[in-house]
Amino acid sequence: MSDPMHTTPATRTTPTSDVLIVGAGPAGLALAVDLARRGVRALVVERSSALFPGSRGKGMQPRTLEVMDDLGVLDAVRAAGGPAPVGMVWSEGSRQGEHRMFDVSEPSEAEPYQGPWLIPQWRTQEVLLGRLRELGGDVTFDRELTGLAQDADGVTATFTTGPQVRARYAVAADGGRSTVRRLLGIGMTGEAVDPSPTLVADIRVPALDRDNWHLFPPTDEHGFMAVCPLPGTDDFQLAANFTDPDTIVDLSPDGIRKVVATRSHLTPEDVTEVRWASDFRPRTALAHRFRQGRVFLAGDAAHVHSPAGGQGLNTSVQDAYNLGWKLGTVLRGDADEALLDTYEEERRPVAAAMLGLSTRVHRGEERRGRATEQLGIGYRDSSLSVDTRDTLPSDALRAGDRAPDGRRGGVRLFDAFRGPHWTLLTVDTEAPTDRSDTSDKPDRSGPPTLTRLKNTRPAHIPAYAAYGTGVFLVRPDGHVGWAGETATGLTEYAAGVGLL
Repeated sequence: MSDPMHTTPATRTTPTSDVLIVGAGPAGLALAVDLARRGVRALVVERSSALFPGSRGKGMQPRTLEVMDDLGVLDAVRAAGGPAPVGMVWSEGSRQGEHRMFDVSEPSEAEPYQGPWLIPQWRTQEVLLGRLRELGGDVTFDRELTGLAQDADGVTATFTTGPQVRARYAVAADGGRSTVRRLLGIGMTGEAVDPSPTLVADIRVPALDRDNWHLFPPTDEHGFMAVCPLPGTDDFQLAANFTDPDTIVDLSPDGIRKVVATRSHLTPEDVTEVRWASDFRPRTALAHRFRQGRVFLAGDAAHVHSPAGGQGLNTSVQDAYNLGWKLGTVLRGDADEALLDTYEEERRPVAAAMLGLSTRVHRGEERRGRATEQLGIGYRDSSLSVDTRDTLPSDALRAGDRAPDGRRGGVRLFDAFRGPHWTLLTVDTEAPTDRSDTSDKPDRSGPPTLTRLKNTRPAHIPAYAAYGTGVFLVRPDGHVGWAGETATGLTEYAAGVGLL
């Protein structure tokens, strides 16, 4: 861990919040929701006067739907979105045929959600903010960060307006141009995926049907264009790339209408409204560190993706999901601060892999399919993943893997996992003895009992192929932390993660 920055003694006052979250995008809001349900005092500050208004990150992958299930917003996400429509290729005003943009598997009991699920980013943020407010939290808008310093006790943030904020920890969720990352002096390494600009806009086109994702291939005169209906709205997301790197994209309504008319059979007048527009040059970048002292980077502040493959928002939300339970555990005093080091240990390699995937999809080197669903992401190499079984088949569930769903013996596993707790899952194996331990200092040498494990709920199911048999301690973020044929050896692990 890098040495923290230091403030003068005058700023070393008692923290007024447990966690300061800078940025009210998907990562910041998901983290705030996760912390709120753990009773953590989190302050979310946003430099803008309102939530981000555009559709930018519109594809929610199956693994992220599982996160939304756990955070209590899946029903709202499902109600506000819809499955991705089949692509329709156009040429000279005529439909040329369907184009399957995604390789989608059938849902199974182990993987109940398939995707992607389309929901505009602004709607996702509204859903998360609504959940945060249900839990007693909120966002403070018009708070632009100007300074950040830290000492042994906490972090002090200053803003263009309003008082300083003092918190025990801070999280940068303020996007690819992160002010926090700049103030920390953390660099990024990356590459240009495409040197030419891309236009993205939310438009209304009543003349275009909403049954397909409309695709207009490139020609000698201009680049590719796609017009995607956004479920739950009257809007389409327009994406158009330009072949000349020197192009200055005209973001005015007339400029956008000209792009649509030039590249399709539609007229400028068919675009009745332009609701939001932006442009960018696709690139990838990975922060050199995800933690510096008491400050963490999450989401686009830590990794910037090409939008191809729909990995940016999803990776960002899962950063928050990984960090939230660890902050909660340390803030409760149940585990040493060293637990927070595992955030970078686990998430930075995942982010690097997702950046590579996004780039390959953008360049047409890999289809959108199993990898982009993020169901296979795990932490087998993490110091938090301990598997005591000696011999396992190659396809066996291991410590670090995502814990599958399923229903056995009247228990649905995702129902058992849902919430901010750990789950001690026994599969066709005798559960550890459930007995009370009334001593002030419980004996930690023997196998753990159900009553001795803090913040842990038991679940028992008969044999299930997705798990095999044995004992599995499932983390609050739905990954297997510890696995064994029996509970022998679990006590030491449980103590290290704050369960004893």
